[in-house]
Amino acid sequence: MEQENLKSVPEGVIVRKIYLLRGQKIIFDFDLAALYNVETKQLKRAVRRNIKRFPVDFMFEISSEEFESLRSQVGTSNRGGTRYLPMAFTEQGVAMLSSVLHSENAIQINIAIMRAFVQIRCFFESNKELAAKIEELQKAVSGHDEKIALIFSAIRQLMAEKENPVKRNPVGFKIQ
Repeated sequence: MEQENLKSVPEGVIVRKIYLLRGQKIIFDFDLAALYNVETKQLKRAVRRNIKRFPVDFMFEISSEEFESLRSQVGTSNRGGTRYLPMAFTEQGVAMLSSVLHSENAIQINIAIMRAFVQIRCFFESNKELAAKIEELQKAVSGHDEKIALIFSAIRQLMAEKENPVKRNPVGFKIQ
C-alpha cells in the first residue's frame, strides 16, 4: 500500500513544482494542496494553527510583485483570484508539514517530495562540477580570440596582395 501511493504521483510532477525563489528551492501552497489532495485553504489553516513550527526559513508569504511575476512565468489564473498571497515552503517547511498534516496520503507525499528535493540538489551539484570545468576551459582558451583575429588579418592581407600584385622591374623598383 505504501508504495502504491508513492507511485500515484510521478517524481517528475513533483520536480516541476519546485521553483527557485529568493535563492531558495520552494513549493507553493497551492501545489502542495493539490499533491496532498486537500484545498489550499485547509493547508493554510493547518499551517496558521501551527505557525510556530514555520519560521521564515521554512515558509514565507510571497510579495505581490513576486506573485505578479509568478503569474507571467507559471501561468496562474487571473480569474477567480485569491484573497491571500501564496505561501512558499522550503524543503524544511515541507518536512514540517508532515507534523501538521496527519493523513497517510500526506506522509507518503512528503516522502516523495523529500526525494524530489534530493534529486534537484544532486542535479545542481553535478552542474556545479560542469560549470567549473567550463570555466576552466574558458580560461585555457581566453587568449585565442585575439590570436585568431590576427591570423584572419594576415590571411586577408595575403589575399589582398594576391589580388593586387605589385609589379617590379628587373632592378627591383616598384612600377606604378
